[in-house]
Amino acid sequence: MVEKTPTFDRHDGAAPATGPDAVRNVVLVGPSSAGKTTLAEALLLAAGAIGRAGTVAAGTTVCDSDDTEIRQQRSISLALAPLFHHGVKVNLIDTPGYADFVGELRAGLRAADCALFVIAANEVIDTATIALWRECDEVFMPRAVVITKLDHQRAEYHGVLTLAQAAFDGKVLPLYLPRHPDELVGLLSETTIRYADDGTRSVIERGADGTDAAADSDDLRGALIEGIIEESEDEGLMDSYLAGDRIDTATLIGDLERAIARGTLFPVVPVSAPSLFGVHELLEVITSAFPAPGRHRLPEVFTPAGALAQPLGCDPAGPLLAEVIKTTSDLYVGRVNLVRVFSGTVHPDRTVHVSGHLRSMLGVQVDDGRGHPDHDEDERVGTLTIPFGRIYRPAAAVFAGDICAIGRLSHAATGDTLSDRESPLVLRPWSMPEPLLPQAIEAHAKVDEDKLAQGLARLAAEDPTLRIENNSHTHQLVLWCMGEAHADVVLDQLRSRFGAAVDVVELKVPLRETFAGGAKGHGRHVKQSGGHGQYALCDIEIEPLDDPMAFEFVDRVVGGAVPRQYIPSVEKGIRAQMEHGVATGNPLAGFRAILVDGKAHSVDSSDAAFQMAGSLALKDAAAAARVSLLEPVDTVEIQVPDSLVGTVMSDLTGRRGRLLGTEALDGRTVVRTEVPAIELRRYPIDLRWLTHGTATFTRTFARFEPMPDAVARTLLHR
Repeated sequence: MVEKTPTFDRHDGAAPATGPDAVRNVVLVGPSSAGKTTLAEALLLAAGAIGRAGTVAAGTTVCDSDDTEIRQQRSISLALAPLFHHGVKVNLIDTPGYADFVGELRAGLRAADCALFVIAANEVIDTATIALWRECDEVFMPRAVVITKLDHQRAEYHGVLTLAQAAFDGKVLPLYLPRHPDELVGLLSETTIRYADDGTRSVIERGADGTDAAADSDDLRGALIEGIIEESEDEGLMDSYLAGDRIDTATLIGDLERAIARGTLFPVVPVSAPSLFGVHELLEVITSAFPAPGRHRLPEVFTPAGALAQPLGCDPAGPLLAEVIKTTSDLYVGRVNLVRVFSGTVHPDRTVHVSGHLRSMLGVQVDDGRGHPDHDEDERVGTLTIPFGRIYRPAAAVFAGDICAIGRLSHAATGDTLSDRESPLVLRPWSMPEPLLPQAIEAHAKVDEDKLAQGLARLAAEDPTLRIENNSHTHQLVLWCMGEAHADVVLDQLRSRFGAAVDVVELKVPLRETFAGGAKGHGRHVKQSGGHGQYALCDIEIEPLDDPMAFEFVDRVVGGAVPRQYIPSVEKGIRAQMEHGVATGNPLAGFRAILVDGKAHSVDSSDAAFQMAGSLALKDAAAAARVSLLEPVDTVEIQVPDSLVGTVMSDLTGRRGRLLGTEALDGRTVVRTEVPAIELRRYPIDLRWLTHGTATFTRTFARFEPMPDAVARTLLHR
């Protein structure tokens, strides 16, 4: 049998599917350079959604349409590209593979019901790839493994397959076997597919051409059948197989589909995207074997009061339940929200309830510089469209199981829930990684300040992994990013999208000053310039406190030397001076100030005069005592493979870290330590380099501690 590789009628996926059972939401997951975006182009071409495949190098692909992506030639955000195949709508969700953009990956996993895990035949299965596999495991994502780049000169299909089977949990079993550059053996169907240069496919039944086309694949076929039978709910099937009975292919396919949906078996499909080799077979797996939205578990649903609500099904006639997966800003369209509809139907020009307040009920800090504060709003749905890369096509309605874009929702942002106004609901938010790399920036000129503020506000709404901090102590604007690549993208977009000239400056760690010993200070503020003058004298004594962040003010004045109404003024003056410090410009704390004496004038004394005297007294005490610096110390928890524990601990010692303990955890070690924050400014980059991207860490503020004199001198003389 000879058939042309199908191109179908040109269809860019703008039309809705016929129902939830005719939808497949498929996320492409895999490391950078595995070929995910190129694979998406091949799938779109094979399904007739595009007439010609673009390339990443030329910047002409559907999914990498952002200017920054085109310049950097890599994906930095998720993108949606629908296609139709045999009446099934497939929403392809392309995600970045680089670790800095894991937030985009998690958003894609939330929107999808199944995944294509893409690895290249010319690469090894490294720790970054295994980390991506675990991301899928954590959300119980059904998936197939796609081995790409079979046409590469260093391609080793069997070697990579063996590595994948060893590295990934579960049954990773090939459905097809590439025997020649133009020949594909179907292990389950017992057919051979031969590809010709003109795009035709010849499907040959086993032995139909006089040869045993799959004789060299019997072992792999046997392993596949045994794997499927082990996952079958028919207990007698294995007995029949072991007895030599022939198992009906339709029965095996049904059991295979159920095993894929449960996430216990992962079929492998080899593909060479430029020639469409294996792409048609992959489309068949997606549309025939992947679960429809109704078979994939929905996230937990709550009422606005925080009570667990009744679970909903994927029913177009049910209550509306949708979630904003990603927020973008388009120069011409404005703010656009990519939305996955879990239940009900979305119509344009209908009022919906927008909920984004469950994070606070779950104990998550909300005033953290990300996006916008928690809220409950009623908003009218604006334009309703189906995205195809950067193209938006209008839609009359979008029902449960599908993905769409909604414009003109002014309050909605990534992670918010859309529901019926009469019965609002809230979805449990998905886990977002904590940005740990600080980057201090400032506007290049006064004219750039407004552009910078507007740009940061829009980027924070689009990217939940970006945190913006205006540090009140160092007076710096700090971007907390996932890593160096993430920081580069943010800066690039500030400059290219928003026209803000931005300078990167050295990050300042907020330090504190404190008194290393007791001291006495005299404050004298006397001025006479005609009319009422200014007159205030005060004497204070300084005593260090055990708590470096504490401050106490004690009144021990006797005989009314300082009138009662001016004693609070002295304290106010001391506190004002504490904010500005007395030696290095850092805030001062950790001491007790005792007012012991003073003098006032019946006419010239005033509140302002005694505030000034209190400030001068504190400065005078500082001149007579040793002022030391306090630095913030963070508790750091690192998860690292056992083989690299020594490397990590040696590096922590060089950062003045103090080991608190270790704990074994499934082939990894958790290292708990305390490290000065000044030593952690580039730690995300350094740790990734030290451990080849295999380690992760968290940090929380612990306390302020005295900074060693040698470190303080080095810091102050830079």
